[in-house]
Amino acid sequence: MTGHPNTRLADLFGLAGWSKGELARLVNRQAAAMGHPQLATDTSRVRRWIDMGESPREPVPKVLAALFTERLGRVVTIEDLGFGRPGRAGKRRDVGNAEQTNPDGLPWAPERTAAVLTEFTGMDLMLNRRGMVGAGAALAAGSALSTAMHDWLHTDPALASDAPRIEDPLHADPAGFDRYEAAPIGSQEIEALERSVEVFRAWDAARGGGLQRKAVVGQLNEVGGMLAYRHPDHLQRRLWGVAANLAVLAGWMSHDIGLEPTAQKYFVIAAHAAREGGDRPRAGEALSRAARQMVHLGRPDDALDLMKLANTGSGEQTLPRTRAMLHTIEAWAQASMGNGQAMRRTLGEAEELFVSDKGDVPPPSWMQMFDEADMHGMQALAFRTLADHDPSAAAAAQRHARKALDLRVNGRQRSKIFDYISLASACFIADDPEQADRYARLALVSMGETSSHRTWDRLREMYRLTGQYAGFGKIQDLREEIQLALPRSRSKTSRSADI
Repeated sequence: MTGHPNTRLADLFGLAGWSKGELARLVNRQAAAMGHPQLATDTSRVRRWIDMGESPREPVPKVLAALFTERLGRVVTIEDLGFGRPGRAGKRRDVGNAEQTNPDGLPWAPERTAAVLTEFTGMDLMLNRRGMVGAGAALAAGSALSTAMHDWLHTDPALASDAPRIEDPLHADPAGFDRYEAAPIGSQEIEALERSVEVFRAWDAARGGGLQRKAVVGQLNEVGGMLAYRHPDHLQRRLWGVAANLAVLAGWMSHDIGLEPTAQKYFVIAAHAAREGGDRPRAGEALSRAARQMVHLGRPDDALDLMKLANTGSGEQTLPRTRAMLHTIEAWAQASMGNGQAMRRTLGEAEELFVSDKGDVPPPSWMQMFDEADMHGMQALAFRTLADHDPSAAAAAQRHARKALDLRVNGRQRSKIFDYISLASACFIADDPEQADRYARLALVSMGETSSHRTWDRLREMYRLTGQYAGFGKIQDLREEIQLALPRSRSKTSRSADI
């Protein structure tokens, strides 16, 4: 007991709208359903949790996480409730002092990553099953994430594996429901899992994140259970790699459909999983996804904080092409802040790194989709973003977008839509409404085939540019078609205003 209020639990309790007596009764009922009929919580106990910072014993934290997840319609973890996990050194952190600097208890102890992964995916699947997927949490600031994870990411995972373990990794603690019985698996099963990642990745690139997100989360949940068993090191590393790849996909798909706090959590889980597998470049790329999310949401300063960690923490073994990709994200953040000189310098470095990659070392599977087309697509996006501050950048945006479209291969429909929108937007900024109308309509034709909210957000940005040409017959028709294509309501987490 800390003697201080648990402000995280208090905030969630206020959102849930229960009385303390109601919550006590619900805890007892849920605990019995989860196999703990002996639990007897009362109102005074709930008051001590909230007002005095008392940490309840297991299984109460898991029970509370399940109750708040269902009530609020978004994933609520034990850390979200302000509780530590069993087996950690020391007692639960002082909630009042730690929230601002380390809101999620990052980094997790090595032996907890599988448990956090399994718990979070289990909660996410529960929401999916009950049709209550939501996004009511707040995003952590990039500076908070990067500060919390800096030292951890820069250490050698091989050294961490030799450190004393707080608890037996053979018995990681998944969520209290849908428990996976830990058992050994072999190389053939891992190969099948690795192939499934490729299938999911191709589907996401072609159709967007909405249609397969639940399947990816379910697969990740299964892998989390597999990680509860300690396999030989070479298999365990591959399994952590599968977990990292699936977590990135789950995060990207969540971001693609507007579940922003959920997406951020998956990106952090992915970084942890990659680090556990000794793959620092993968951990850096996972954090770069969180940075891209921040730029999309209008928080480029947070994105730059994350990119510093992604660049420095990915390690010397990071291939030039991967570093080029990281630089393009940094350049996009700089463009969002109107820093044209810094953006051009960073993109120049990205180009040099990209062409310096001779291909003599095969790229990892998660980098195979970043090709020359993507390089030009990211440059087009950066210049188009800068054009909001400096219209002269629109010409370069058009040039790179056209090159990206020329290079796109089949199966990358969402990327083509982004290129069309970048090109149309740059044409509007360059006072060429005829060409802008052409490319905007190509984007609209393709949008019905995807389930990506990010495309809608970019389309909203383009819609604002059509306002000055509303008197033109073609553009007025285009504006009406855009209005029909876009959903009427959007999450408040998006920086794009409703039409």
